[in-house]
Amino acid sequence: MKKIIALITCSIMLIASCSNSDDAANEKGGKKDNAELTAEERSKQNVEHAMELIDNAIDSYFTGSGMTMSRYYNPYTGSRSDEVGSVWMYTSSIEAVNAVLHALEIQKEKGITELYDANWDKYKELLSKLYSNADYYLGTYTLTSFTQTKEWTVYGVNRGRDKGTAEVEGVLNVYDDQMWFIRECLDAYKATGEKQYLEKAEYLTEYVLDGWDCTLNANGNQNGGITWGPGYTTKHSCSNGPIVSPLVWLHELYKDKSDEITYRYIAQDKARLTKTEKKADYYLNMAKAVYDWQKSHLLTSDGVYDDMMGGCSPNCDVAYEEVNGVKYRKNTELRDRVGPAISYNSGTMLSGAADLYRATGDATYKNDLTNLSEKSFSYFTKYEASKPGHYSFEISGFNNWFNGVLMRGYVDSYSVHTTNADYINAYQDNLDYAYDNYLYKHMLPTNLLVGWSREQGHNKVEGMFTFTFAAEYAVLARYELQKK
Repeated sequence: MKKIIALITCSIMLIASCSNSDDAANEKGGKKDNAELTAEERSKQNVEHAMELIDNAIDSYFTGSGMTMSRYYNPYTGSRSDEVGSVWMYTSSIEAVNAVLHALEIQKEKGITELYDANWDKYKELLSKLYSNADYYLGTYTLTSFTQTKEWTVYGVNRGRDKGTAEVEGVLNVYDDQMWFIRECLDAYKATGEKQYLEKAEYLTEYVLDGWDCTLNANGNQNGGITWGPGYTTKHSCSNGPIVSPLVWLHELYKDKSDEITYRYIAQDKARLTKTEKKADYYLNMAKAVYDWQKSHLLTSDGVYDDMMGGCSPNCDVAYEEVNGVKYRKNTELRDRVGPAISYNSGTMLSGAADLYRATGDATYKNDLTNLSEKSFSYFTKYEASKPGHYSFEISGFNNWFNGVLMRGYVDSYSVHTTNADYINAYQDNLDYAYDNYLYKHMLPTNLLVGWSREQGHNKVEGMFTFTFAAEYAVLARYELQKK
């Protein structure tokens, strides 16, 4: 009798086991392993993941009609930080939405219209709302630069209480923040065709290039380079590399048009003069000049880009000079290349080299991006340091966002250097591992390969990291349909 009962019990347990397995399969909807997905299926899955992360992030990090962005949110405690995100952090949300719009657009071009039809208008409206409320970071001040004194309305590091009231004097605004906003405005213009984005991009580009050091050295050549901000004298990778691609994009927008631009420069006798030329030529020439300055000053023997030029002489105070009775900013000699090398500084130069190669056909840029692709992946990753079969990236500080810029560089240069597919796949694998194993309340942890802390209070995530993961998924969705 005991044998019969045992047999019946085993049978029941077997049935229950099979039932649970079936339930698990049903919950996944018969989901294929990622390796089995077609390019179309992977693209759709990637953009769906991106939209899921964005939708939850908007609810989690933002409050009020003015969309105040908290820097941190903890999905385990449901708490957001009192600290408000900087304009750089805020711009990451626009980056993610732009990436989704471009992914949906390429899907539509390929005849995959389901997600486009259901979501395009929603994210276009969200983009407009984010762009409008970025005005809380705007402020106005007067700047004396290398060639002029002029009033500007630009983005401050910190959010103001009302639109247009942010503090932007001196070190309270930096050129790299304007550059990231320029990139997103141009991406928004390319996605929507709305001229407000292009106009803002060109205005901020004029401001950024007003910071280009066009003073002349002993050989009569421009010293070059853009300082970190108008209140700084050091010249950084982050305040030069990010503007290269936008300048190329502006060149491409105007290359078949006769539009002109007037800009200021310094003559050999130090006189400040103006010159007018076609926008297409000016933007491309400046893209080349900025790229060349960074390559000649900040490329290391390891083949990646260091952080900045420092060693100010005689000191790092902003200095001025008078020419014909008019005050102008003066060049500060910089003697030292300073590290560390950070992934996004190589990422912007990868994208810049790819865009310059497309625009010019100059093989120098092709060689540059090939070398930088190989060197950067070797330098910034470690194989199986955290998880078997996966590459680990540094995630301390802001590195999650930095690494996203590097990934975009690999995608931008993939068509020229297809070996980048291996590097791009490393990002896809890490995102998918985290999504399959650690997704919690529609959020991913800061450490994609290790997951959440057992201490629930230690699970706050930077808002810009959440938007970075969403942007990476969306860029990967586009890449799947555009790669060879």
